[in-house]
Amino acid sequence: MEADRLIAWDAELRAVHARLRQSLAIARAAVLEGDGDAAPGAGALRDAAAAASADLLLYCTGFCVALDGHHRSEDAGLFPALVADHPELRPVVGKLVQDHSMLSHLLLQFRGAMESGADRGALERHLEGIAAIMESHFRYEERELLGPLSTLRSAATASELLGPLA
Repeated sequence: MEADRLIAWDAELRAVHARLRQSLAIARAAVLEGDGDAAPGAGALRDAAAAASADLLLYCTGFCVALDGHHRSEDAGLFPALVADHPELRPVVGKLVQDHSMLSHLLLQFRGAMESGADRGALERHLEGIAAIMESHFRYEERELLGPLSTLRSAATASELLGPLA
């Protein structure tokens, strides 16, 4: 029976966090490589800059969408299911939802910086801030929720509870 299937939600959460960390690393690499220091002719430099800009936008937008989608799925699906099984986790979930809101704000600022053509240094600073909050959030979430998640039973799919990278 479908509702009786058991997903190791703790392992799924760790796997999603690992993919989000990898996605952030790719976005950081795109910012670092988006420098355009090469010295070919003007046309080649313009083409290389356009390609680097497109890669930056692709990787950074992908990271933003994945992280935001993960948090929206947790807020709408995972956290209510978890609190239903473990009402004592309500304060922990409240803090995690606050973190999600803060990260959403940081992602919006980062997107705005990308869209306005901010320089590499500014983009790096945005990503550093996001990375610091994201890592602190992931560690807290894993410390507080992995035990309860190991016993969670849900008929939902991993992507419904953990987002697009599940």
